[in-house]
Amino acid sequence: MSSKRKITVAYGDGIGPEIMDATLRILDAAGAQLEYDVIEIGEKVYLKGISSGMEPKAIDSLRETKVFLKSPITTPQGGGFKSLNVTTRKSFGLYANVRPCKAFSPFVKTHFPKTDMVIIRENEEDLYAGIEHRQTEEVYQTLKLISEPGSEKIIRYAFEYAKKYGRKKVTCMTKDNIMKLADGLFHKKFDEIAKEYPEIQSDHKIIDIGTALIADRPETFDVVVTLNLYGDIISDVAAQVTGSVGLGGSANVGAEVAMFEAIHGSAPDIAGMGIANPSGLLNGAIMMLVHIGQPDVAEKISNAWMKTLEDGIHTGDIFQEGLSSKKASTKEFADAVIERLGQKPEKMTPAVFGEDATEPMNITLTKKPKAKKELVGIDVFIDWDEDNRDPNIIGERLRKANADGLQLHLITNRGVKVFPEGLRETFCTDHWRCRFKTADQKVLSHNHILELLTQIKALGFDFIKTEHLYTFDGVRGYSLAQGE
Repeated sequence: MSSKRKITVAYGDGIGPEIMDATLRILDAAGAQLEYDVIEIGEKVYLKGISSGMEPKAIDSLRETKVFLKSPITTPQGGGFKSLNVTTRKSFGLYANVRPCKAFSPFVKTHFPKTDMVIIRENEEDLYAGIEHRQTEEVYQTLKLISEPGSEKIIRYAFEYAKKYGRKKVTCMTKDNIMKLADGLFHKKFDEIAKEYPEIQSDHKIIDIGTALIADRPETFDVVVTLNLYGDIISDVAAQVTGSVGLGGSANVGAEVAMFEAIHGSAPDIAGMGIANPSGLLNGAIMMLVHIGQPDVAEKISNAWMKTLEDGIHTGDIFQEGLSSKKASTKEFADAVIERLGQKPEKMTPAVFGEDATEPMNITLTKKPKAKKELVGIDVFIDWDEDNRDPNIIGERLRKANADGLQLHLITNRGVKVFPEGLRETFCTDHWRCRFKTADQKVLSHNHILELLTQIKALGFDFIKTEHLYTFDGVRGYSLAQGE
């Protein structure tokens, strides 16, 4: 190659500097054409008072190189510090988290030697939006945000990934039997997009049974695409059942920038001891090399790494009496991989990264006409802790509010209908959702809402939040309460 590719590198915290040093030595020995722009992130930056854990010059580096190889970091507890990973993913639009989970049996102990799956996780939305509020003395809220374009992007990416890498099936996992609108949107987009890829099998599983099956029969999965929180959980489950979370690398891919890392944390309890396994970061770096158009180097390193495992040279976390030939330090393991560059595994399938693997995946979103949006009601959330929290008392008082026919329809507490005709056994907190609608479902204006809230205030109630109830092209855009 005529010139080196510049990438941004962060050594991180805890075991981060040790495993990064090992990884970069292997990359250099393998002939990777790389130039490193080293930045500081993590705990030291947080303690300077920078809540994101990343200084402006680090952001400038990422803008320039568009490729980030990152060691794990430590986020200080308390103090309002933000997750650097979440900030980086969201700020740079790294919408796709890709985590291969493959068994390397018998050289890494696992009960599931045939496992070879990839978890593709939506990376920007869901509960990880981090929008939280304390609304009453007793109740806290986290908002789960799922968008149609965000769902379409990650689902299309999963099918394009399967197509590019010769995968046979894509499985979608959601909880749309409960969250019928948010998770329902994701499932609906999956079903729509799957029809565009008839050569690839597709299916859907509810996330709870899906997680159980990953833990019990992981070899039945190929590519799994799911929402942010679910993906975070099941990717660790999948990595662990293949033998060790310590081996897993991941890619975080956006339209312009990509970040590559180990899936494990900074492990400060063993920092400086020289015993950390660099494999997770190394596998992330292998994904990076493919991404930047150096698949031959990625192939050489991956094969040397597998040959090292076959030869029984293992760090302590995967060492097995009777199988391992040497318990290696971080440095010794890296040295062993370097010694085997140019060799291939004899019992495991050698890695092959074709030139087509470096081709970027073009994700084009569907354009659709804008729906007609009409306001038909409002949910008013009230902080109320009087009269033994009797739903009938708050209900009868709120019935006095009437803004041109906009009247109380029902009250729920933690999602359960308590007025009218609630059950006396239902436990109630101090947080009440009061739904107001008109009898004839007429279209409302913001003036109706303002008048209603004025009346609620005059009745002596503390409203803490509102959610407007809309229809889109006549289709209800809100969930029905129990018994509604």
